Amino acid sequence: MSNQIHVIGVIGARSPVGQCLFSNDVLQPSDCDLRFVAFTRAELPGEQSDGTPVEWRRLVDSPQEPDPAETITDWICLAPIWVLPAQFPLLSKYGARRIVALSSTSRFTKTESIDVGEQHTAQQLAEGEAELQRWAEARQISWVILRPTLIYGYGRDKNIASVARFIRRWKCFPLLGNAQGKRQPIHAADVATASLQALRTGTVVNQAYNISGGETLTYREMVERVFNALKLKPRFVRIPLILFRVAVALFRFLPRFRHLTAGMAARMNADLVFDHIKAEQDFGFQPRPFQPRSEDVAGP
Repeated sequence: MSNQIHVIGVIGARSPVGQCLFSNDVLQPSDCDLRFVAFTRAELPGEQSDGTPVEWRRLVDSPQEPDPAETITDWICLAPIWVLPAQFPLLSKYGARRIVALSSTSRFTKTESIDVGEQHTAQQLAEGEAELQRWAEARQISWVILRPTLIYGYGRDKNIASVARFIRRWKCFPLLGNAQGKRQPIHAADVATASLQALRTGTVVNQAYNISGGETLTYREMVERVFNALKLKPRFVRIPLILFRVAVALFRFLPRFRHLTAGMAARMNADLVFDHIKAEQDFGFQPRPFQPRSEDVAGP
């Protein structure tokens, strides 16, 4: 049995998925050979006392920074994929040979959104994927792109957590029509696990995978389960699209709801379903069904 330590560089470690990557939800006793080097622009955290195998380092933009003494060949990027090209020099300095990066199925679902900002997001995702592929293949670096569906978990996401915040405040939730569009929420811990699985599966090379949650349900059913997790009786208010647009414009003045868009409402009756069989076959991806826990809908 080898005692060799496997070092993994991480960009975007402070994201919800990044926090899961270092948690007991993802790491198993058999992962004692793993050590993560996490890069951040934020203030470095204090000393870790829980045995988490993470070393934090500051991201520096200076081109005069000396080359590091060590080599980190394996990387996971959990930041938005369109910011990854800015870190290509960092990856080169550390001798990167294999990269797993997160994109999103939004690159497909938001291309024709009624919201210009969402269209821009879809374009950024597509361009970020293309830049990574061009850069990596020119240097013979292996790349894997994971495109998760709607991510939730630990009350830190912009999806289920936002629904929960709205319900806690107003004790109801607005729906456009019957809200029968299909959804596949995926837990942040499952995304983190998939990232680690893909990185450690050597046969997975230069491919993109859609990864979805372990259950398909309607938008309305998804929101009902959020009510249940909050131990509240589901209460819905049906609103026409024109009023929805007005309401979204008003809610965007509140800091917690600035990310809301009219496109979100318009998609309530659209099926956003993606097959993850290829990820299951290639690196053992096994997502959980959508059963949000109290911590997944936690405040504030």
